[in-house]
Order: sequence, then structure tokens, then C-alpha cells
Amino acid sequence: MNDIFVDLIANGQAQGQVAQMILNNGRMDTGRMRPFIGRDGRAYMTVYKGGDPRKPESYAVIQSYAGATLRRDEWKRLDEAIVEPSRYRLGGVEDLISNGLVYNLGNGLGTTVLEWHDVSEGMNAVVTMDGVTRGNNDRVVFQHNYLPLPIIHADYEINARVLAASRNMGNPLDTTMAERAARRILELKENMLFTDVTYSYGETDTRGRNTIYSYINFPDRNLVNLSIPWDNSACTGKMILQDVLEMKQASLTALHYGPWMLYIPAAYETVLDDDYVGANPDTAPTVTVRQRLLGIAGIKGIKVIDTLPANNVLLVQMTSDVVRLVRGMALQNVEWKTEGNMVTKYKVMTIEVPQIRSDINGKCGIVHMS
Repeated sequence: MNDIFVDLIANGQAQGQVAQMILNNGRMDTGRMRPFIGRDGRAYMTVYKGGDPRKPESYAVIQSYAGATLRRDEWKRLDEAIVEPSRYRLGGVEDLISNGLVYNLGNGLGTTVLEWHDVSEGMNAVVTMDGVTRGNNDRVVFQHNYLPLPIIHADYEINARVLAASRNMGNPLDTTMAERAARRILELKENMLFTDVTYSYGETDTRGRNTIYSYINFPDRNLVNLSIPWDNSACTGKMILQDVLEMKQASLTALHYGPWMLYIPAAYETVLDDDYVGANPDTAPTVTVRQRLLGIAGIKGIKVIDTLPANNVLLVQMTSDVVRLVRGMALQNVEWKTEGNMVTKYKVMTIEVPQIRSDINGKCGIVHMS
């Protein structure tokens, strides 16, 4: 399978094949890229007319004069296949979705950057006896920021001979390649949260804004030193507890009060299943290190992240002012014709990127221990 591609559009310039197509055409309607063969043998496609995109009446089925390769039920099988990889252990993005930390764009394909603002403090309250004395008429200051909205996609092919054979034999369409493409895209989205990779296009300011950052390279994150690797034989449950308490205090000092998710690398998973030994091991009930950490007020969960680098631990406040998933287009299959429409390929593509945030003073709800 080909690599995963990240296409960007910024400042009137495109990077990548899909981005160039959008720039040339002004927009790209994915409904027109999913033509299907109807019962009468003709090609049709479903297009968006306008209105609420969740309602069926907002769409219309029209004839496609460019032809079609797949039947409607075959498109359905491909769409079902790209949902399957979500069962794998890819927890960071899923945490954002399950906690409602998703910002949906109205026209993701037509939006190349997301403009957002940091807001300063202002309009302080005053205490007076008569209520007549005027308080300070402070003006709130807005800092403008921009988040690139790339298109993440992977390509695959469906062999025409295999497709014809499946129809003749009555066998279901083989969707292995579509599932693998979706799997790779989901892994890349997880990497965008937990690995030291950035995506930027265009100019950035002195604080590194206008760039897609991860939890471990966001400039305003709070840094804490790891006392000793948790998988070191000399490390005790009490040491691990103190490390996590120090991380919590760093978040509190930055004026972020939870709730938090604690993310750990794969090597620490079994460490947390060891017995926690406190000050009085003979009288205290037996609990694991994991259970003791979950007893800390405000920590709502502990999750192992396979892509998190070794000896890196994260404490993330799960609120939208700290992190959210910006969604312009959910994961879907489209048909992609190249070489003068002579070759038909398929893409699994999405517009979903994490947005890590801090306030105008650089206060952030992410604590990174390494």
C-alpha cells in the first residue's frame, strides 16, 4: 500500500494532489466522487443540495455522465470496512470524541484554515458601597491564530478482474485494501497527538502558532522531569504516585483544574498492575499502582498509548479550551480517476486534526513528563 499523504492549502498555494484539485476547482464535492451503478445500469451520484447535512432531504440523486465502476451495495461494503479499524487500540483521538471535544466545520473541504482567538483577562469586578463608582473599563484583547486543515488520505485500487469475478460468483467485494488504508490514516491521526511531529504551512509567529502540534511538542505545555523510569526495577509505586502528583500540581499552577486523562507508554502498562506498597504495607489493603493513581481526585482514566515515546507520560485536561478534534470531513471512500479518466483508483480520506490550545498568557492544561 502507498504511504499516507497529508495535503495542505495555505496562502493560495497547494501542497499535494488533492489540495491542488481543490485549489483549481474552488471546491470538491465528495458526493460527485462516489458514482454508483443503478438498477437500470446507468451511473448516478448523490449530491448535497443544501440545508441540514444530517437530513436525507438535503441530498439529491442525479445522473453521472462520467460513468461509474461500483454498485451502491459495493460502496456500502467499502464504507463498512473503514469503520472496522476503530476497534484497534487507538485511544487518544477516541478520547476526544467520547468526551465531546469535537469542533465540526460546516464546509471542511472549502475551509483551508481555522481562525481562532486567545482572549485576555478584562473587565474586573469592583466592590463599592453605593454602586455608582465606575470600575475599570478594561478592553478584552484578542489574539488571532490560524490552524491549517490538511486532507489526510491513502490510495488503493480495486482490480477490475477481481471485481467482475466477485459479481459473477456472488461473492462479497474484498475490502481488505480499504480497511488497511483506514487503519493507516487512524494511526497517523494518533501520531499527530502523541509523537514529535508537526505540520505547518505558511508563516508561524514567535510562539510557534499556526502549526498542528502534538501533546509532546506544543510550546506552551507544562514540563515536569521524570524522577526515574517507571519500568526501572528501583522504581516503587510511591515514586510513581509522587510523579503523578507533581504533574497534577503543575496543571493546577497553570490554572487548569481537570478532569485529566493520564497517558502512558506501552512499557509502563504492566508496571501499573504491580501491587502498590504504601507507608504501612502490613495493614494497608492490597491495591495496584493503577488503582492508587485512579484514586487521585480529578484523574478520570489511565490509557496506554502505543505510539507515545518511551519514558514520556502525559496528563491532559479533557476540556475544549485545552484540546479538541477539528473535523471538516469524516473518514470516507471516494473514487479518484487519473491519467485522463482511464485509470480508476480509490482514496480513503478525512479532514480531522487535533487542535492543542492555551490562553493568551501561555497557560496550558497539558503536562508533559519525560
